Amino acid sequence: MQTIYRKKEYDVRKKGECSLRVSILASGSKGNAVYVELDGARLLIDAGISAARITKGLRARGVEPQSLDAVLVTHEHIDHVRGLRTLAKQYHVPILATRGTLAGIDGGAAFEDDMRGITGDFKIGEVAVHPFAISHDAAEPCGFRIEGSHCCTIATDLGVVTDTVQEAMEGADVLVLEANHDADLLRRGSYPWPLKRRILSNRGHLANGDAAWALTRMKKPPHKVYLAHLSEENNRPTLARDTVNDILASRGMTLDIESCLPEGGAEIIM
Repeated sequence: MQTIYRKKEYDVRKKGECSLRVSILASGSKGNAVYVELDGARLLIDAGISAARITKGLRARGVEPQSLDAVLVTHEHIDHVRGLRTLAKQYHVPILATRGTLAGIDGGAAFEDDMRGITGDFKIGEVAVHPFAISHDAAEPCGFRIEGSHCCTIATDLGVVTDTVQEAMEGADVLVLEANHDADLLRRGSYPWPLKRRILSNRGHLANGDAAWALTRMKKPPHKVYLAHLSEENNRPTLARDTVNDILASRGMTLDIESCLPEGGAEIIM
């Protein structure tokens, strides 16, 4: 397993201090960014909002952007990389993504010195990161399973939950899972048919019901589930949560489910 060493030394963690922190900085078609801190490693997953918003969101949580060990990028769509160029210019944080994603980032040549192509599992400090393939209309998209004393899996922007994705979800303490749309709302909505067809395809986005059924297949359910990347036109936070909870209840399951808002704000500390 490739090891990527942290660029800065951190203070020794105090006894009893949390080992996992997951903060949703933004979620949705206008921009996505998730901060994960695990066993001293500080990671930003996607930078789909402005660098200024990312900086503000991190500092509100007591984290300086220059202390990030890496930015992990799931794919090259603008709502996942909007702030990447400025973030790299200001802080020179390593940017880790598949080679297809790096090649597809518009304007990426301006910060290619900070880019690192990933081809498999790697470590940052004591934390293991497992990229896994997802089905989406991008060059080489992936999700991330981040493991140490706890485990966090991020699986968004996927048209279908494959066996690979299902395996990456299994046993996660915190799961950030796409619940993009209500299929009926989408079909009845104002989007042109080609866009609807793209969203509904196996390389599009995950519906509320599909997210719920994936959760029912888990042998070891997560402690916390964040429903992410909700469509502002074809979904509602309460609708996504209620749909998932109803399907879980039909299988005798109860989980801690929370829908992410576009402006972020959700956070769990373990």
